[in-house]
Amino acid sequence: MTGKSGEPVLPVAAIFTPSALRGVLLVLAAVFLFAGMDTMTKYLATRYNVPLVGAMRYALNLALILAIFTPRHRASVWRARRTGLVVFRGLVLVVATLFAGLALQRLPVGETIAIIYLAPFGVMLLAGPLLGERVGIGGWLAAIAGFTGVLLIARPGGGLAPLGVLFALLCASATVAYHLLSRLLAQGETTHSLLVWAALTGAVAFGAMLPWSFHGPSPGWTDVLLFMAVGIVSTAAHFLFTAAYREAPAALLAPVNYAHLLWAGLLGWIVFGHVPDPLALAGMFLVALAGGGSALYSHLSRAR
Repeated sequence: MTGKSGEPVLPVAAIFTPSALRGVLLVLAAVFLFAGMDTMTKYLATRYNVPLVGAMRYALNLALILAIFTPRHRASVWRARRTGLVVFRGLVLVVATLFAGLALQRLPVGETIAIIYLAPFGVMLLAGPLLGERVGIGGWLAAIAGFTGVLLIARPGGGLAPLGVLFALLCASATVAYHLLSRLLAQGETTHSLLVWAALTGAVAFGAMLPWSFHGPSPGWTDVLLFMAVGIVSTAAHFLFTAAYREAPAALLAPVNYAHLLWAGLLGWIVFGHVPDPLALAGMFLVALAGGGSALYSHLSRAR
């Protein structure tokens, strides 16, 4: 079944299928792993420079992706139709990762992720003029609600470091560009090619920063294991995320992504003992509610 735009529309019955349930569970597991990666990144970024954390993550990420895809796809893992644009997408992801690490150095995990989750609203609003996708009144209302939620989180007097908030907003902006480029490139590029080039670009870019950022005490074995865990967990999360979208429609899974905020808040409390104040909690809830509502409204609009 398709809507007016020709995109697939989710039948109500699809919500209750075993495949759809598997998709939802896979997304919940993926965003839990992403939240775990965020938590480990915050711990490491407070002890080491962010480029070192990024270099270790992407180097291991590249090694794992090549080990998984090369036996099956061989040289085609590197094949890209628009190599320059694919590399540029990877560089945008490097910028987003750098700003995310700098934000996590200064802000609690839950609040950082909530601010970065402005990105889906930016994608929605810019997809209209750039990609020809229509944004209805419900989408605009959801975007306003999401921005209101972020204002509650990052309000003056809320105790958050202003520079950390700025870095989180810059990460959200870079994430918008990354998702728009992903949408554009998804039409002609393979998933494994995009993954390999993104990992390679990240490894090279962060590796090039190491001479200026790798100083101070050498990591102990515990921190080395955490560096490795960040790369392994991020790779596993991306694979679970990809598998989820093979099991269930995007319209069903998009709102589930906002469980990331719940996991991030819980892990921030468990690991760092941080509990957001009531207004920040209200803002995080509003961001999640607006994001989930926006995804559902977008699906229902295509169905009419």
